[in-house]
Amino acid sequence: MSDDTTSDNELDFEDHDDELPALSSVDGMYSQYFLEYASYVILERAVPHVNDGLKPVQRRILHAMYEMEDGRYNKVANIVGDTMKYHPHGDASIGDAIVQLGQKDLLIDTQGNWGNTLTGDPSAAPRYIEARLTKFALAIVFSPKITDWTVSYDGRRREPVTEPVKFPLLLAQGVEGIAVGLACKILPHNFNEIIDGCIAVLRKEPFVLLPDFPTGGIMDATDYRDGLRGGKIRVRANIEIEKKLLRITEIPFSTTTGSVMDSIVSANEKGKIKISRIEDNTSAHADILVHLPAGADAETMREALYAFTDCEVSISPNAGVIKDGKPRFLGATEILRSSAEQARDLLGRELEIRLHELQEKWHFSSLEKIFIEHRIYRDIEECETWEAVLTAIDEGLKPYIKGLLREVTEEDLVRLTEIKIKRISKFDSFKADEILKGLEDEIAETEKNIRNLTRFTVRWFEKLKKDFGKGRERKTIIEPNSFGKIDRTQVVVATETLYVDRKNGFAGYGIKKEESLEKCSTIDDVICITKEGVMQVQKVADKSFFGKGIVHCAVFRKEEADSKVYEIIYRDGRDGATFAKRFKIGGVTRDKEYNLTQGKPGTRIFHFAVHDNEKLSDDNMVRIHMKSGLGLRNLQRDFLFGELAIKGRGSRGNIITKHAVDRIVRAPKEPSE
Repeated sequence: MSDDTTSDNELDFEDHDDELPALSSVDGMYSQYFLEYASYVILERAVPHVNDGLKPVQRRILHAMYEMEDGRYNKVANIVGDTMKYHPHGDASIGDAIVQLGQKDLLIDTQGNWGNTLTGDPSAAPRYIEARLTKFALAIVFSPKITDWTVSYDGRRREPVTEPVKFPLLLAQGVEGIAVGLACKILPHNFNEIIDGCIAVLRKEPFVLLPDFPTGGIMDATDYRDGLRGGKIRVRANIEIEKKLLRITEIPFSTTTGSVMDSIVSANEKGKIKISRIEDNTSAHADILVHLPAGADAETMREALYAFTDCEVSISPNAGVIKDGKPRFLGATEILRSSAEQARDLLGRELEIRLHELQEKWHFSSLEKIFIEHRIYRDIEECETWEAVLTAIDEGLKPYIKGLLREVTEEDLVRLTEIKIKRISKFDSFKADEILKGLEDEIAETEKNIRNLTRFTVRWFEKLKKDFGKGRERKTIIEPNSFGKIDRTQVVVATETLYVDRKNGFAGYGIKKEESLEKCSTIDDVICITKEGVMQVQKVADKSFFGKGIVHCAVFRKEEADSKVYEIIYRDGRDGATFAKRFKIGGVTRDKEYNLTQGKPGTRIFHFAVHDNEKLSDDNMVRIHMKSGLGLRNLQRDFLFGELAIKGRGSRGNIITKHAVDRIVRAPKEPSE
């Protein structure tokens, strides 16, 4: 609580009842605490700032390293200690953040065991590894003269609000963060393509920017949506087919060789794929060998790895950043555009500062030349007071200052008095003119760059690419719309057999003493129809109950459902008429029961058949035997299913007789002539 609240709570309750404030409810108090905490996590911990692409801990690490910078490596433990002067959190979180920055191989030059992002192996302890800023970081991150500063959390030091970064670090490094009610996931992009995009922005040309991952792989970014929420990309491992084995040379981003291998072993144990053995030879590059059993088709097995393992993953970006003190969702294109324009503005500010410095240097060099060449320093030999000295110098300069850039100030006069006798005695007028000429050329060049700031920024980016772009070529192959959707049922290995216990109503691959039907896999669905006309589709399991009296059981494949034609003849209730119907299953919901009849108690299916196409069903004829004693002369009749139209599974069918039916058999074929 605030001091004011504390003071109010200490009032004399007897004398000041009317002065008591309204107490906040517990709900209100905790709501405020929650909002303050959520705001802190979003703004100060988990989400990067769009200006420099850094989270607070990363910004403070780089600032501490810049203060320590002397060209030599520093123990990471020392960097952690210096960062804690600015970051009010534990050393472990700072150490982890340094390692993550170092593994991105962009801002921090590392030495020692920094772990392996391919295998997921951790780095050595901070006291064993060393780091320093890269030349790239020194070129694009720091510029103290144009940095906006704030005081550190303890008020003893100053730290940057944001670093004046002249490059889209957000897009180059990628970033992830989870805050209260907000998540951020920006994918890494290619270094050289980012620079090309910045140049295109400055030249107002179109450009396309897609992710590029340090782990390589193959990417379908058709639905990337510029990195905004709702988009996604699919990334596959690079799998090469060799004799009797598959070699994985690149893995999808966000996985490790260990997680990929675990997913392959798990899929093998579940019977989705069949492998002989697997081994990992990964060092600097991924190298996983998947040995195939005899007779296995390598191409089919590769598709199965994409379908059932982490050899293919789907990644959903969510480009959340801090902009103007608030969380915003910006696409990769907008982030790049903002960064390119910011780089131009920062370079312009640096040029303005440089121009001012050059002009000041030229101004004082000119004054110094006048002061020495015209021996004005001799005019002060007889002066007895400081004011007289300054007046003498000022009067001595007046005849020669018409060409200066600004008026002579008292500060200029004081600086002239500080020139040492040794410098005066060794003064070279010719050399002084050369220095002034060089300064004039630099001033002219700087003024030209300011007038043509966009062109200067383009050249700056081109030099950045030339200096640091070598070896940063694209690693992830882009194959838009080439993946397609893998039919898992076509590539899964059928390692099980489907069994059925018709009497008791069970089906599955674990009841091996019962009737065997067909081969199946562990991802298949099973359709069963009971003698009461109840249909159900379930995922195949060791043993599942469908209902007693199963008349039909088979593996249910959605892609075949539209071609199969089912036919039944059933009695409606215990004493009702007998109906016949032809139908297709259509769409079904797993584990839901469907009535193929009218659902009356005592309903019984007399005849059931399924055909792979309509033509076979048209030619199907059955013979219906009625019960005797009904006063009928003819107790049997033939019925051709081709007389019925094919309808949906919910239709009741056509009445074929109202008399009691004894049995139905397939009608004998007439002999051909």
